[in-house]
Amino acid sequence: MAAQVSVILPVHDAEPWLDECLRSVLQQDFQGSMELSVFNDASKDKSMTIIEEWKVKLEGSGIPVVIGGHSCPSPRGVGYSKNQAIAQSSGSYLCFLDSDDVMMPQRVRLQHEAAVRHPTSIIGCQVRREPPNSTERYTRWINQLASDQLLTQVFTSHGPTVVMPTWFCSRAWFSHVGPFDEGGRGVPEDLLFFYNHLRRGGGVVRVDQSLLLYRFRPDAATHAVLESTIWTHRVCFLEERALCHWATFTIWNAGRQGRRLYRSLSEGARRKVVAFCDVDEKKIKKGFYCYEESQARPKPRVPVLHFRAARPPFVICVKLDLTGGAFEDNLSSLRLKEGRDFLHFS
Repeated sequence: MAAQVSVILPVHDAEPWLDECLRSVLQQDFQGSMELSVFNDASKDKSMTIIEEWKVKLEGSGIPVVIGGHSCPSPRGVGYSKNQAIAQSSGSYLCFLDSDDVMMPQRVRLQHEAAVRHPTSIIGCQVRREPPNSTERYTRWINQLASDQLLTQVFTSHGPTVVMPTWFCSRAWFSHVGPFDEGGRGVPEDLLFFYNHLRRGGGVVRVDQSLLLYRFRPDAATHAVLESTIWTHRVCFLEERALCHWATFTIWNAGRQGRRLYRSLSEGARRKVVAFCDVDEKKIKKGFYCYEESQARPKPRVPVLHFRAARPPFVICVKLDLTGGAFEDNLSSLRLKEGRDFLHFS
């Protein structure tokens, strides 16, 4: 008989964290039927021994455990492993879990309730970061976005507005959007899935409780993805979802990030840029940015204005939460509506 919820757990050399992770599966207070679907991606440590021991404990408590894996000597990647764990599972809902993270006891129950109410949404939650001070700005962003910002801030360098190890969704919706890209190491499979989800009209909902201990590890697979790869995907998605609807726009930041965005745009999108804006008097005094790499003659010169003299909509290439509130105050003073008058890109 199919479970109501399948916990999807890809595993690769997770020995140091698995006991704590699997104990958190056992401690869920969800009253419906639940199974654990584990896919071993060429682990060389004692991960499988630990999983087999926990299989006995979990099944003794009424949680079936499905274990899969492959015989290749090298790992096939997180996207492949998640797809395989999903394929071998039976639940009507999918609860994603990383092998180094820990669920709070109410996670499955609360996210299942939200997923039933929002069948075409990815359900996330707030997190507690471990170590606590490892990614303070990112953690604040994850936990404090307003509900409408879960859709308006999808273009930033932070990636998905609900972090992947907190995802929970219906199997039917996953099948409609998925599967994950299986390109392996260096492919941002979570980001690509998230973009496809939004293209299909999917929603984003966050349960505003901390339901996951989210561990920061410098050697995690996510750090193998080149920033330039993610940048390219982000620029394409920005053009596809937003810039195509704007006749003209201003880039907020005449510095390195703003100029990089301008140079990265397609020629059609670049022609829509009417100005850069900034607060830096030197940049404003110079009066323009010249696109030296352009093949056009004369080379394009884009005005640089004070932000109060510029006109929306803006693509903002200023990082949030870094200026002691000065940038946020400047933006707030213009009384603009996020999503309509401006979008955050950095």
